[in-house]
Amino acid sequence: MLQNKLSVAVAGATGYVGLDLVYYLSKHPKIKISYLCAQKNIGSNIQKFDNRIKKKLPKISTLGKVKWNKVDLLYLSLPNGTAQKITKKLFKHSHLKFIDLSADFRLDSTKEYKKWYSINHSAKKLIKKSLYSIPEFTRNKIAKYRIIANPGCYPTSIQLPLIPLIKKDLIDTKNIIIDSKSGYSGAGKNYKSKFTHKNIENSIFAYGIERHRHMSEIDQQFNKISKNKLEYNFNPHLLPTFRGILSTIYLETKKNIGIIKIYKELKKFHSKNIFVRLLKINTPIGSGNVLNTNDCEISICRTRYKNKIVIFSAIDNLVKGASGQAIQNMNIIYGFKEHLGLK
Repeated sequence: MLQNKLSVAVAGATGYVGLDLVYYLSKHPKIKISYLCAQKNIGSNIQKFDNRIKKKLPKISTLGKVKWNKVDLLYLSLPNGTAQKITKKLFKHSHLKFIDLSADFRLDSTKEYKKWYSINHSAKKLIKKSLYSIPEFTRNKIAKYRIIANPGCYPTSIQLPLIPLIKKDLIDTKNIIIDSKSGYSGAGKNYKSKFTHKNIENSIFAYGIERHRHMSEIDQQFNKISKNKLEYNFNPHLLPTFRGILSTIYLETKKNIGIIKIYKELKKFHSKNIFVRLLKINTPIGSGNVLNTNDCEISICRTRYKNKIVIFSAIDNLVKGASGQAIQNMNIIYGFKEHLGLK
């Protein structure tokens, strides 16, 4: 391990999220990328997959080649079910920390994990040693954990505007509708095999209508902070664009709670969160401003009906929804400036 720079390894370096991770980490002044790992293309340069990466980095290798005594942090950008096995095997290295970008440590209950992901969890004892971390909500306790569960992209876009309002009991928690649209990169490089819908790259596709995996972590996090039973409808869509998410959230406020109160509460909550921008009330919004950034833009809008509002939340699914948030978590853990490598 180097004294001046943090030594990191990236597992799953050639996926969409992995490549964004490597790109941002390669520009981070406090980071040394010691290993880039994948199952294929062993011996290749990472520039073969992403020409944005200019820095000379180690060639792609397998995890078996890693000297773990020389690594401080392992990023796991792998399919669900894989990270838990690797973490269980490597947890004996007491100096080593893990940031998992899959769903393996997002859920507190192994029964819920099996229900939603159809996988038996093989590292049950490590779940209590992990933290589900949107850093805007976990900043003060994240450093205590060796395993960080990086949240899903849809849940990140949804929780950033909704969690503060639910905590303050400002909205009707039985009448929430969430309509989220994402670029197809959210499905990973094998998106064509996952979605057989015709012309997936040129059309809009609604899916996960009754049961989308991200509902499990949304349920869990909402239930942790809601004073009342919370009911919502969530539906995702894929758009014919590579990256970006726009979540449209339809809400009814509590009696005598107006849009100004909602705006002020969100503005206050996120006043010190450098990656969250609250736009003026009724501002039109799209994903364009946040692409290739770790930012979240939020716009609160009136409707024709009293006590009914719409909140729009825009993020880049590969950055704030994945790689950027993982680096933000890392920065807080190790006492770096939160924006380092991301601004």
